[in-house]
Amino acid sequence: MSHKKKVTIYDLAEKINYSPSTISRALKDHKSISKKTTKLIKKAAQEMGYRPNSLAASLRNSKSNTIGIMISRINRPFISSLISGIEETARLAGYNVIISQSNDLFDNEVSNAKVLCDSQVSGLVVSLSMETTNYDHFRQFEEMGVPVVFVDRVPDQFNSYRVVIDNYRAGYDATKHLIDEGCKRIAHFAGSQKMNVYRDRKNGYLDALRDAGMEVDEKLIYEFYTLSSEEGEKATQELLSLPDPPDGLFSSNDTAAVSAILCAKKNNVKVPEELAVIGFNDDPVASIVDPSLSTITHPAIKMGEISAKRILEHDPDSLDKDVAEITILNTDVIIRDSSRKKSKQN
Repeated sequence: MSHKKKVTIYDLAEKINYSPSTISRALKDHKSISKKTTKLIKKAAQEMGYRPNSLAASLRNSKSNTIGIMISRINRPFISSLISGIEETARLAGYNVIISQSNDLFDNEVSNAKVLCDSQVSGLVVSLSMETTNYDHFRQFEEMGVPVVFVDRVPDQFNSYRVVIDNYRAGYDATKHLIDEGCKRIAHFAGSQKMNVYRDRKNGYLDALRDAGMEVDEKLIYEFYTLSSEEGEKATQELLSLPDPPDGLFSSNDTAAVSAILCAKKNNVKVPEELAVIGFNDDPVASIVDPSLSTITHPAIKMGEISAKRILEHDPDSLDKDVAEITILNTDVIIRDSSRKKSKQN
């Protein structure tokens, strides 16, 4: 027996060329939508067999004062700082938070989204899993008028609030720093290229090399799945075994960068004299490892605070216009001993 697919607001939107939020408001006789438009939308809805979701309607009217947080891995320092910024801002406003982690798996993210939606959260802050390239599981929040803020790892196509850094500029600056220190062959540990943050960092790296007139050697570029210390160690071992090993390394996170320093030391390769290293995030481990790790600041707490504020200040009556507000925060290069090649040579 074939089941007829349920007609959604998005099917209506496609058919009659109005935004989903305008249709939603017209069906609820919202005064911001003209009588003529409301009549037209209701007629189309009837013809297409649209039935309103009564559960969604009842949930919409019962606010929970809870912010949902969906992140990849809670044990990453960047993520725990991000959560800290969200939680502190939420608590001061009388809100609680519910945290769920995907472990970088798309299926986990989808089921977490359903649980948080069923929990009637007032808003959602999301840093996407490494596997996520489809964003349909966030539509349920949109349908219910629940604001979604994407932070750091954000979708390519999904209009919503976004809080990010300029990853391209950060990748460029990190690589240029190594070039300025005299590196001639610079390797790169890239994150999954499905994610725009890691694509942008890699593009910054590539452009910095090109602008310096240096050739790009694909053998020096590794794409990692999670940028773990295991991946970092394995790749560093391979790089150091090359006939012409690199003398510089830009890693897309500090975890893999630290493992590169430890691996180099194990192989009696001097850091920074023979291999200058720069990471990304400024995790606490960056100042503990010896030599201390140069890195890029990643304002995690501030990103968390801004994300929570977007939810707290969100005007539900603004839902008839698609929200596509992007906040871009600055980053800095922190120079420590792992990349000070020049001063070691002098």
